[in-house]
Amino acid sequence: MNFKELFSVTLILFSVIDIVGSLPVIINMKKKGIEIESAKASFVALIIMTIFLYGGQSILKLFGVDIPSFAVAGAIIIFLIGLEMILNIRIFHNPPDAKSGSIVPIAFPLIAGAGSMTTIISLKAQYSVLSIQMAIILNMVFVYLILRSSNWIGKKLGNGGAQILQKVFGIILLSIAIKLFKENLTVGFVK
Repeated sequence: MNFKELFSVTLILFSVIDIVGSLPVIINMKKKGIEIESAKASFVALIIMTIFLYGGQSILKLFGVDIPSFAVAGAIIIFLIGLEMILNIRIFHNPPDAKSGSIVPIAFPLIAGAGSMTTIISLKAQYSVLSIQMAIILNMVFVYLILRSSNWIGKKLGNGGAQILQKVFGIILLSIAIKLFKENLTVGFVK
């Protein structure tokens, strides 16, 4: 295995997954009483990304969806999550009996979202599947550690720090969503 390649792919995925940037979303969800199971969220995201690594393009083709359309759909979800953070409203509602946000929205779309899935497809053109798979696993270990430490991180930030971080990252999420939307909407029309 080429360790330089593994390091590059791991860093690329780390920046796209951006679990540190998702901390305000996670802290905000926990404040609302939504339980997040670190192991479950990390494992589900690992499975989703692995499935997408080996069959992502085929899955999208099966449903007649192209990558830009998939990215736009993910951008809309990210946009709505950003709005929740900035306006302090709740758009995504779990069923009354569900108190967990482990799978939706944490595992998907925050961790294994449109950005990471399209990145995985793009990485296959440059890097070996083994390096990408190992990078996914390494990132999910880091995601697990961050999710597991989110209560501690939230306490260290305090209420004011968490609110500031929430608003700042809400704006960043909106910006990422608009960028994804703009880039992929343009690609869809240029064809």
